[in-house]
Formats: sequence, structure tokens, C-alpha cells
Amino acid sequence: MKKPGWKSEKNLSLLVDFYEITMTNGYLMNKDTDVRVYFDYFFRRVPDGGGFAITAGLEQFIDYIVNIEFSQEDIEMLRKMDMFCEEFLDYLKNFKFDGDIWAIPEGTPVFPNTPIITIGASILQAQLIETMLLLTLNHQSLIATKANRIVRAAGKKPVVDFGARRGHGIDATLYGARAMYISGCIGTSNVLAHKMFDIPVIGTMAHSWVQFYGDDRTAFQNYAMAYPHKSVFLVDTYNVLNSGVPAAIDVFRTMEENASKGIRLDSGDLNYFAVKSRELLDEAGFTDAKITVSSSLDEYKIRELEMQGAPIDSYGVGERMMTSSSEPVYGGVYKLVAVEKDGIIEPRIKLSEDIIKVTNPGLKDVWRFYDNNTGKAFSDLLTFKGESVGQTYVLFDEAMPSKKKTAKNFTARKLQELIIEKGKVVYKFPTLDEIRQYCQSEINKLWDGLLRFETPDQYYVNLSFDLWNEKRSQIEENYTKLESSSN
Repeated sequence: MKKPGWKSEKNLSLLVDFYEITMTNGYLMNKDTDVRVYFDYFFRRVPDGGGFAITAGLEQFIDYIVNIEFSQEDIEMLRKMDMFCEEFLDYLKNFKFDGDIWAIPEGTPVFPNTPIITIGASILQAQLIETMLLLTLNHQSLIATKANRIVRAAGKKPVVDFGARRGHGIDATLYGARAMYISGCIGTSNVLAHKMFDIPVIGTMAHSWVQFYGDDRTAFQNYAMAYPHKSVFLVDTYNVLNSGVPAAIDVFRTMEENASKGIRLDSGDLNYFAVKSRELLDEAGFTDAKITVSSSLDEYKIRELEMQGAPIDSYGVGERMMTSSSEPVYGGVYKLVAVEKDGIIEPRIKLSEDIIKVTNPGLKDVWRFYDNNTGKAFSDLLTFKGESVGQTYVLFDEAMPSKKKTAKNFTARKLQELIIEKGKVVYKFPTLDEIRQYCQSEINKLWDGLLRFETPDQYYVNLSFDLWNEKRSQIEENYTKLESSSN
């Protein structure tokens, strides 16, 4: 795969948690190098209490997988720790991922406890890639999820990523812009993100431009001279209604009639200033001049502005989207679900005092059921890999098995696709625009109750009877072992 931009110059192979190195060395010392295992990546709760999340970051994770290469410098650093056997260091020197990876495509709306990525590989390989998988998918999925909430709040009005300077570092800013574009933002102010991902780049001016020239009119006139066909003036450096907007109107009168004209508001009561600015622009005959607003916006502020009927044409959103400041942790996890011995896949479970942390064991398929009459998705289903789904299917609530529904007249789609097979990429990655279009298409297949920002409907991720029975059996078996050991 082609590695974009400056990223290709960085060796990220050691971007692992230390315990991945120590465990992998330990597996090798215990002669467990050839044991094949299966891990699931999933998340437990939708950020911000939303109805769904958006998965993103797969392409960057796969790029990492196919380019892992431990350098001699890496090996020497580990050797100096005097903790690792030479056989392990030789293993790293010749490391190449040769396992399998299944994944739900980027841009898909996803729900808690759904395996988004499944890794099938030797225990050594599967363990080493944990950190990069988590940090890549967790970050982009978090930002994509937040961005989609903001885009939906804006309705049909465009949202632009203004968050470059607010991101938590270079990678967060660049890949955050990518995630936002997937989820519906029309462009970014980040020029490097434009270069790397071909996202449309959009921008206006800063207050410093106006301050440099000393007054609004001079600043706007000079900007219009530089960009006569498209000028958006920042009108709140001194006084919006007494200076900024009147100066913008004066300069608009000197521009060509068909030139693109607009103003940006970045402070104060955005509804009030938008209303008054619209009145002044319309009275002056510039009914086509657009109003863009920024200033610490999020989905709630935008929704309020829309409910007030503010005459705003587009939104520039920065820090609260780029950092997902309302909930900056996605919470995706990576758990062992099966161990393969002598060709037999043995499901494994993780138990916990916290019910939400009990895992679903086994190598699984992920299905989504779409109602044939409405085209809407109404349930996800986890089955053991290879289980079939017929024309009717009995879905039941894991917490209350007597609560059942017989699904009829539906189309079942397997969500996971094979991405890497025996170490080779077999998946054709879509373009970013194709991912973006797919994302919107799949969101359109969700029912309205899932789109609410507060108290959305619950979307069920069901288990097949066989999977549920295995999970229950393992819980009981472990409980029995615990009871026996305590007696």
C-alpha cells in the first residue's frame, strides 16, 4: 500500500505497549509460537450517549500491518534491556505478519459489542499489534462519530473542519480531518490533510489580517484585491454591525457582480449577529452573500441556532469536533476470543464483576438485518463463523431470553470483509469519497430514533442461540471452577 505524506518516513513498529513485548517474548520462551488465536476489536458504549458510532481508521491500521519492520536500532535497544532472549530478538528482526484480518468497512454505523475487526494469527503476531490497532481505530472512530453528530445537527448546511490548531498533535489533526470528512464535513482548513487525502481545503482570514491593516475596510479591500472572485470577510475584529458588516458591504460594491461574497462571525450572540447582518446585507442588495459562523461550536449550539432559525449558511467547527471534547475517549478494546488447537477453534471468554466487560467468545460472523419493506436496519446478529441465517430468524434479548422476535422479510448482510489473508492484502480499499458516500448511505438506513442526540432508541446486537449457549456455558463452567477452588 502507498503510505501518504511524511508518515512514510516514520518507523512505527515499536509503537507498542511494553507488555506486548514482554508477553510475546514469554510466549516464545514457552514454545507457544505456532498457536493460532483470534482477537476481536470492539467498543462497549457509544460516545456522548448517542445511538451509534462510525468506524474509521482501517486503512491506516492496515498500512501499519503490512509495513512493520523492526530496525537494527530497535533490536539493539531491546537487547540492552537484558530482558529478552536472542531467539525473540531474531524473531523481531524477521517479523512479517502472515495472519488473517476481517473488518467492518470504514464509514459503517456500528454498535456496542460488535466485532469491528477480528485478527486471526499466531499469538506472537496478534499480541504485538494491539496498541496500534486501538489507537488508530479508537481515534478516528471517535472523531468520525462526533463529526457526524455535528453534521446532522446542521441539517443540509455545510460544516467545515476548522480544528487544525486545536488537535492533540500532528497525527490527531491530520487523521481527525480524514475522519471528519468521512462523516460528512465538506472540507478542512488543514492544507496537509488536503495534500494527503485530497479533502477540499477551505478558509477565510484571521483577525490578524484586519489588525495588521488597522481598520475593516482597508483590510477587506486588500483581501478582495488578492482574491477578487471569492472573498469571505471576518467582520467581528472591532464591531460587527457598526464597522465589520458595513465595511464588507462597501467592498462588495467594488467587486464583480458574479464574485463569491460572504462574511464570517466568530464571537458574540451568533443568532443575533446573523439576523442583523442578514438584514444589512439584504438591504444593500447582497442577498447572495453567505454568512459563515464559528466560535466553539458543537452539535448542541448548532442545533439551537437552527431551531432559532438563524440565517446561517455554513458552520466552521474546530476544537469541540477535533478533540471530541465532550467525551474524548472512545473506549475500544481488543480481547482474545478463541484459541485454535489441532485445527479446532476453542472459544474463550473474559469474565468480570462488571457485566458490560463480559466478552462474547468464539470466532464470529457479524450480520446486519435490513427490513425489505423500509430498507432500514433493525438488528445486528453475532453468530459463530459458518452459521447460516435463513429466511426467518428468531432474535432474542440476551438479558431476557423469553423476549423474542421472529424476523421475516429481511435481507441479512455480513458486515465483516476479509482484508488480509495469510499476510496479503486481498481487499480493494475504496477512495475517501467512496467511504464518505457509503457512510451517508448506511446512516440513511437507520431509523429516526437512533439519530436523536438524547435518549436514542436502543439498537440490539443479538447472539445466535449457539453463541449464547456457549457464552452461558463458559460463564457457568468458570463459576463452577471458582466455587471448587474456594472450597
